[in-house]
Amino acid sequence: MPNGNASRDVERFGYRQELKRSLSFWDLLIYGLIFMVPIAPFGIFGSVFAAAGGMVALAYAIGAVGMVFTAVSYAQMSKAFPLAGSVYAYAGRGIAPPFGFIAGWQILLDYILIPALLYIISGIAMNAFVPGVPVVVWVIGFIVLNTVVNYFGIELTARTNRVMLVVELVVLAIFLVVGVVALVSGKATGDAFSPLYDSGTFSVGLIFGAVSLAALSFLGFDAISTLSEENREAGGQVARATVLSLLLVAVLFVVQTWVAALLVPDRERLLAEGDTAGTAFYDAAEYAGGHWLYVLTAVTTAVAWGFADALVAQAATSRLLYSMARDRQLPGFLAKVHPGHRVPERATFLVAAISVVVGAGMTFRDDNGVSLLTTLVNFGALTAFLLLHVSVIVHYLVRQRSRDYLRHLVVPLCGMAILGYVVVEAKVAAQAVGLVWLGIGIVVMAVLLLRRRRGGHRVPARPE
Repeated sequence: MPNGNASRDVERFGYRQELKRSLSFWDLLIYGLIFMVPIAPFGIFGSVFAAAGGMVALAYAIGAVGMVFTAVSYAQMSKAFPLAGSVYAYAGRGIAPPFGFIAGWQILLDYILIPALLYIISGIAMNAFVPGVPVVVWVIGFIVLNTVVNYFGIELTARTNRVMLVVELVVLAIFLVVGVVALVSGKATGDAFSPLYDSGTFSVGLIFGAVSLAALSFLGFDAISTLSEENREAGGQVARATVLSLLLVAVLFVVQTWVAALLVPDRERLLAEGDTAGTAFYDAAEYAGGHWLYVLTAVTTAVAWGFADALVAQAATSRLLYSMARDRQLPGFLAKVHPGHRVPERATFLVAAISVVVGAGMTFRDDNGVSLLTTLVNFGALTAFLLLHVSVIVHYLVRQRSRDYLRHLVVPLCGMAILGYVVVEAKVAAQAVGLVWLGIGIVVMAVLLLRRRRGGHRVPARPE
């Protein structure tokens, strides 16, 4: 049964409890694991391998360190403001409403585009298995399926997540067992430690540029906070699930990419040309165990990214849109909650529509838009995370006079330093589009502020 204190957490911030409180700690943890996808590197392994000069495991390890600092900051802010708006709510209430809008606007670049990216990657994987069916058909099929599941409530989404997590972990275990056996039998194509360090290709800029791609695999732990108003219990369950889910997948990412990097059939070609077909991981799986493992990893990637991950991505995005619309930071019609299913129905359908337009449109590009969407998604998320760290310092250290300097100063500063460098090393195209998006957000915010001064809606005040 839902805890009454949890509902009062929302009411003390000036809102009504509209979403259904039905999720346990384990639902939150599984949600985070599914969103990050335990087999996430399967889909972008080749791109990260080429960008990192073969040191793919190092890129994931550094990415994990940077994200741990961010996860701790998320945990701190989710305790202070247990609301569905995630970084939008944290920066808006921890610093000031304009910063909240900018944080929400930047992470919208992540949340709105990531479902489309997931659908494209899954479509590519299924097309590799069934070439006769175009990528665009798979993309639209996954979008329709996920929209139906999300429309019928968060409980159905949670039950689906449990099944998919088991499937992903079983397939990952099969790959690791077959891969290790292949390595022991002498099939390694590189030095044992080359996925972690290669003196012939190493440079700090190279690695952090690869981290800007690898960061995609970690995005998702932050989305747990969007379910704060659907968690049954008050307290720190969202915070604990956020940190634990990140730590678990970090270990899985480093291990699986290490093994796969040692089984790349043509290392020099992949480094020189990149993963133009998007099948580098499946090729390594086939080299290790045969074509059956190629098919198994490709199909599982398609289902994991296109169904399981995109399912929770759509749910998280709709909650962020709902939260911002509730505060009139976005059109108010997006705050409509279905009276029976208790989900933000209009926001859910809007996310589906955007995914159709972006996802289907990108499939007609030569590279299917994977590289561009990946860097844009990461740029939006990482810039929003920078404001998250600032909100921790302002809320706890400045306003609350906290003396917990480790969690409220050292951790956010370390997180800002790492993420800031990753953003600087991101692709120029992503930086350009990201800055244009930020500029549009500033204009929209200015318009909203002018309307508010003329008597428009005001965000409920931050309680002292």
